[in-house]
Amino acid sequence: MLLGLLCALGSAVCFGTASVMQAVAARRADTGDGGGGGGGVDARLLMRALRQWWYIGGLGLDALGFGMELVALRLVPIYLVGAALAASLAVTAVVASWLLKARLGGAEWAAVGVVCAGLGLLAAASGVEGHGSGSPALRWGTLIAAVLVLAAGAFAGRLPERARAAALGLGAGLGFGVVTVAVRLIPDFAIVGLLTNPATYAVLVGGAAAFALLTTAFQRGSVTAATAGMVIGETFGPALIGVFALGDRTRAGLAGVAVAGYLLAVLGALALARFGEGGEGGEGSASGGVDEGGAETGPPSPTGDHPV
Repeated sequence: MLLGLLCALGSAVCFGTASVMQAVAARRADTGDGGGGGGGVDARLLMRALRQWWYIGGLGLDALGFGMELVALRLVPIYLVGAALAASLAVTAVVASWLLKARLGGAEWAAVGVVCAGLGLLAAASGVEGHGSGSPALRWGTLIAAVLVLAAGAFAGRLPERARAAALGLGAGLGFGVVTVAVRLIPDFAIVGLLTNPATYAVLVGGAAAFALLTTAFQRGSVTAATAGMVIGETFGPALIGVFALGDRTRAGLAGVAVAGYLLAVLGALALARFGEGGEGGEGSASGGVDEGGAETGPPSPTGDHPV
């Protein structure tokens, strides 16, 4: 239980810090030459970022965080892992206030405190991971859901601008949620079992769909709206499936405490949604940051990602 909790929190620290490191790399790589106009992805900017240790370090933290997330999903309930991943936004906000000079107001520091308090309550009330391995119908259901997320994303991309980012972010969150559930439905990593388990393909399709939708959301709309939609999509559904289909439980008599902690962690993360891209949208992030010589630079480009 303790190892699973530490891995869940460690993955949140890795993901949250990686987002800021990638934002720093984007600022340093942005020469202001106007490339990639129209709000799309600037391939030259990405290539320059990939040559920097900040960006490579961020990718390394992403990989480490994903590994710890996999371990956590094998040891603790899904709802605890989901809340910890949402809490990575609190890590991003704190690290961004240091590296990117993004100013956190009193309300935002309060939101960080709320996230920490929620996680504390949740950790105190969490029981052991459920031993249910899921039915064949649930395994096929995750694969079908992953395909539907991919198809729905194509539709969401055609929505009016105001709703597009939130819809794409929600779709990305649902994709990440499918991955979270599907990992629990893979009992072992034997080659034959992996190849014949629909959940294996749900991980691949759901993860690819989620990354594609989130990247599109950040390119075409508000980072805040996209991140808020993603947090909602990746937390509530998997938590309910873990409880009702996979046997995740709380400590005896502490179900109410667990629910309160979960809601506090998620709501606090939503209040910090503007930091979903390493400090994007903050009052100070429009002018704060660092370059090679320590001088301040402009706002980060949307190059960060959300690991599975």
